[in-house]
Amino acid sequence: MEEPRKKTVIIVGVPGVGKSTIISNATQTLLNIGMTVCTVVFGSVMFEEAKKLGINDRDQLRKLSIDVQQKLQSMAANHISSLKESIVIVDTHLFIKTPSGYYPGLPMNMILSLKPDRLILVTANSEEILRRRKNDNTRARDINSENQIKTDIDVAISMISSLSIMTGAPFEIIYNHDNMINSASSLMVQLLKNST
Repeated sequence: MEEPRKKTVIIVGVPGVGKSTIISNATQTLLNIGMTVCTVVFGSVMFEEAKKLGINDRDQLRKLSIDVQQKLQSMAANHISSLKESIVIVDTHLFIKTPSGYYPGLPMNMILSLKPDRLILVTANSEEILRRRKNDNTRARDINSENQIKTDIDVAISMISSLSIMTGAPFEIIYNHDNMINSASSLMVQLLKNST
């Protein structure tokens, strides 16, 4: 009997939107009902490789040269492609702000090698995201203006629609407004269950 093909779901959102919390909640729910799921944080895989280059702070990844970032992205994509769980969730960012401008977190060669079955963008209002960033003491987050966050959200929506066109994978947008984490997590569970 042929094993079911694994499904790769890429979940993205601007920093401070609550994406990782929603992914954690949804993954736990799916594990509780017996599904085989694994979540891979793309940046963490890149960071493990970056440590070999002497980088000791994950927040320094976005400050590396484009060439080094591309090499680390390629290594992370190869690792993720080798995973065997029935649902592989890739927790990542659509872009990295560099001195040269917006750099795609998943350039075309990376997204095509990952072969996603579904794309999900988690978003919220710019004022909610700004407040969450200011209250997050766990990371060295860039505190941008509300207008810059609005621009980042617009860029994210245009990028996820472009990734959908390139890969043929459908995309959904989940809104994680204040005090709505449970409903956002439930919607993600439904989308992930429908991916199998």
